[in-house]
Amino acid sequence: MIVFDLQCTGGQHRFEGWFASSADYARQQERGLVTCPMCGSGEVIKAVMAPAVGRKGNQAPALPVPSPADAAPAAAAPAKSSPPAKLPPEALAMLRAVALAQAEAIKSSTWVGDSFADDARAMHYGDKDAAPIHGQATAQEARELLDEGIAVAPLLIPVVPPGEAN
Repeated sequence: MIVFDLQCTGGQHRFEGWFASSADYARQQERGLVTCPMCGSGEVIKAVMAPAVGRKGNQAPALPVPSPADAAPAAAAPAKSSPPAKLPPEALAMLRAVALAQAEAIKSSTWVGDSFADDARAMHYGDKDAAPIHGQATAQEARELLDEGIAVAPLLIPVVPPGEAN
């Protein structure tokens, strides 16, 4: 994993982004998947960041190393693991309702994969029969569809494409 400090091109929002690799960041950026979590802008760049530099092997550690006699294991209190924060019942009910509505919509929809923008455009202009579809589009493609008056909306809950599920 690699972490980058990112910011909107206007510079008003700064945030961290975690990626599998530098190449993964580049692929996601190219597809328009890297967006500002505060304002939703797709105009995001890497911010200047200080590198995390470890100490040299010949430098003394910041804290003294205990001698083996001092390092005898003491009875430690069991670790307290804090449970994840629970959503309020109303929020949980809304999330379930959205998930059910999306699942129902997808049942009567056809997965078109990366050709989503082309298929939506062809249906809008009458080159293809209109039908409910879902698939993948870059942020740029989605903006272009909206600019052309083609109604599109993101799926609120991520979907695993058919054939890619374990």
